[in-house]
Amino acid sequence: MRLLVVDLLAERQAFGKEGVIEIASHFDNPEVFLWSPHTQDRTEYGFGTVVNNPIDCDYIVVTGSRRNVSSWEPWMDEVTELIRNATVPIIGICFGHQIIAAAFGGKVERANEGSHFVAPVEYRDGSIVNAVFTHQDHVVDSGELEVIASAEHCAIAACQHPTRPIRTVQYHPEATPRILSEAIRLGDMTKAEAAVFDMSKSIINVKDSLLT
Repeated sequence: MRLLVVDLLAERQAFGKEGVIEIASHFDNPEVFLWSPHTQDRTEYGFGTVVNNPIDCDYIVVTGSRRNVSSWEPWMDEVTELIRNATVPIIGICFGHQIIAAAFGGKVERANEGSHFVAPVEYRDGSIVNAVFTHQDHVVDSGELEVIASAEHCAIAACQHPTRPIRTVQYHPEATPRILSEAIRLGDMTKAEAAVFDMSKSIINVKDSLLT
């Protein structure tokens, strides 16, 4: 199975490399391809094939990013073109959630302050899960996407496309305790920054939020 990761945290060891490892672990022995149109300065992961353009694949993941959909950059046009034209399943996480919504006519706005915490998310089937949020941009109009979950601070916390195999989440299901520990060790996050996330709770993962 060929997995194309639109790898938008490639410049960061923990949230890039370790985040991709966590995401890929929920697929069945994938061949991983890494596309990072936002930067030439990527971290060496030691796995996967770095590509300069999207390739034929069986699945696409659009990751989080330190960039903002609300501050559009030219490379984002390439990502939206991929999203609109792909015929394979796509999942989007945080920035991925936002840019997929934008690609289908939605709207993203920047809040006055960031949201960095673990919070409950309520799905339309009535289920409630805990999820890690760290973002400041919000999808305020989902466009063609259907809203399937919300949180107290975030009305559009998860979406799906009505006719295409596309699912998105505003939260970070790949943010496990291991990754937060690696983020502290590698300098991506301080202990004080990590302390705001209550990882003692049961946190939803990539498979349960995006691949079921």
